[in-house]
Amino acid sequence: MIEINMFKDVKLKGYTLIEGFPGAGLVGPMANSYIVEKLSMEYVGNIESDLFPPIAAVHGGVAMFPVRIYKDDRYKLVVIMSEFSIPPEVIYHLSKELINFIRKQGISLVVSIGGMPTQKPTDMAYGIATTKPLMEKLKAAKIQTIGEGIVAGVSALLLANSPEFGIPVIDILIPVDPSAMSPKNAVTAISNLKKVINLNVSTEELDKEAKLVEAKVKEIMKKARDSHESYKNAIDATGPSMYA
Repeated sequence: MIEINMFKDVKLKGYTLIEGFPGAGLVGPMANSYIVEKLSMEYVGNIESDLFPPIAAVHGGVAMFPVRIYKDDRYKLVVIMSEFSIPPEVIYHLSKELINFIRKQGISLVVSIGGMPTQKPTDMAYGIATTKPLMEKLKAAKIQTIGEGIVAGVSALLLANSPEFGIPVIDILIPVDPSAMSPKNAVTAISNLKKVINLNVSTEELDKEAKLVEAKVKEIMKKARDSHESYKNAIDATGPSMYA
């Protein structure tokens, strides 16, 4: 059901994986897109599933898979980019395959970036970690740890299942208005990410180009959603649909 394909024989032992699948406020996709662009990260793989929407992303006139894997050797980073929300029925299987991939590659740390829905958004960051040393790292970085609560989606299953395999995981959550999105949330996420991993990315351009970045991400997600709905409607008109 899930295939993680690498275009070349990359060596990722000791790398940090950053995932930010679409969620509240689209914080993860905005932050990851900016990091990939500013570091000119190399496109090295993709993730496929027969339960993903049947769409292709087009950037600069080039068609590519909507869930992509990038790497940067300088900072030893791996970034997963997704241009559509992962269907609920796929989340468990995707999380399981990601854990297998992380173990096989010898990735040393996983960082999830996401939004935390709230009625009163702030520029604070909250964190969850799977080990005591990582908890101390969050506290040293003045990232407030969460004592009680619930996390959902791919990030939640990575947090819950990774300790069994000794995979350290940090989840960075930014309080957001669930009905809106703001690049400032991505600025907050990246600024706090830089406190816990080796990463030198200025967020000045993201701050200055806030409206442009917001429009770009909204357009990407809208096209993915519209393509999915158009395909579903076409299938519904001719017979049963696996997306029903």
